[in-house]
Amino acid sequence: MIVVTRLDKQRMYLNPDHIICIEETPDTVVTLFNGNRYIVIDRANAIIDRVIAFRAKISRRASSRSVKKYLGRSKFSQFHCDRHLQDDTGTHGTHNQTPFHSRDY
Repeated sequence: MIVVTRLDKQRMYLNPDHIICIEETPDTVVTLFNGNRYIVIDRANAIIDRVIAFRAKISRRASSRSVKKYLGRSKFSQFHCDRHLQDDTGTHGTHNQTPFHSRDY
């Protein structure tokens, strides 16, 4: 959502995906796809900059590779075996762990 200011100084939030056009007569008129028109104080360039910043923010979030702690899973703890297995020589060794699926490599 982007913020615009009406003529009576009230702030209003608009969904930038619903904006069809922005007309700059002496006043700036924002037209939405449902036919609603809003007269705002903000200039067209400022509104366009806010729309670009909004979409860039969404794009950055969608392409970020960092995983939140509560969303990610720990592969080590999922496939790690705490048990030690004895091999043929009687010495203790760890079992060679392999992932179950190719996507877990």
